[in-house]
Formats: sequence, structure tokens, C-alpha cells
Amino acid sequence: MASNPVHGLPFLPGTSFNDSTKTAFHRSQTLGYRNGYAIARRPTVGIGGERLPVNQLSQADLDELANKAPALTYGEPKQAPPAQFIPAHVAFDKKVLKFDAYFQEDVPMSTEEHYRIRQVHIYYYLEDDSMSVMEPIVENSGIPQGKLIKRQRLPKNDVGNHYHWKDLNRGINITIYGKTFHIVDCDHFTQV
Repeated sequence: MASNPVHGLPFLPGTSFNDSTKTAFHRSQTLGYRNGYAIARRPTVGIGGERLPVNQLSQADLDELANKAPALTYGEPKQAPPAQFIPAHVAFDKKVLKFDAYFQEDVPMSTEEHYRIRQVHIYYYLEDDSMSVMEPIVENSGIPQGKLIKRQRLPKNDVGNHYHWKDLNRGINITIYGKTFHIVDCDHFTQV
């Protein structure tokens, strides 16, 4: 049977004896600084300077364990939630690509000119892949102006494909219902 080293009495369960000769009851220092940052260390001695009866790991071992398996301490990393589904008619609402273009119109009944250049704006609506062609109105011009082609999905070829925003760029020709439009410029939003 083990005995209490202080009094020489047996150490029975439920009884404890205080060492009356002990004079130091301070706690050991566990906070240190490394490179200007506060680092908490495990205590190596108990209250009063007594040696702790546990297996002591060095600070290097503790740092290595902390870096090896953070999932053991903090759990598995959480995945970012998936982005909310936003339908195209909401995400691209009121977003329009604007192209400046022109087309050449034949003038058969005039001796002064054989053709006329007419400037137009081609609008491409991202929400439903529709397009419209508008000609700026000039007062007293004597020719019909305004909306040349109303907003609709325009056919690209006889197969049934429609124009997409990837088909439109500066410097290309597109043919819509027999008229060939030459795209010359676009606005800043379209360019970006």
C-alpha cells in the first residue's frame, strides 16, 4: 500500500493531506511570445513548482501535431453552399447588347444616286436571345424610318438556327430577311 510522503500515513481513498511545509503557491507561466505573437504553452510544472505527473510533449511536438491534422481539432472543412439558381430571364433582365451597323439600299428610280447608306442600331436582348433592328428617325427625310425589324428570334440559316450573341461582332456582315447589315461598332457595355 502506498503511503503519503508528507506524514507517513497511508493514503486512503477519500482522504487527502495538505503539505504544511509548502510555501510557494504560484501558478507557472504558460504565456510566451514568439516573433511578437502571444503563444500559449502547456505548463510543465504545477502549482508551487511541483512536477506534473503527465507525459510532457515538447513545444515542437505540439506544433507538429497541430499542423498535421487540423480536421481532428476543427472537424471536416465545410463546403461552400451552391450558388442559388437564377433563371436566365431574371439574371439577364434589361441587359441589351447594342451594335451600330448600316445597310446599302438600292435606289432604282433616281439618276443622282444608285444606292443609299442607311444607319441602324441592332439590339440583342440577352434574356431571350431575341433581336431587333431600329433606324434612328430623321425629321423630313421622306423615307420610312424607326423600327425596321421588330423584336424576335431571327433565323440565321435555312436549317432553323437562330442568331446568338456569339455570332455578332464588329466588322462582320449578317443577313436578316434578305438585307445584309455590316456591323461597325458597339456600345461600352457590349464591348466589355
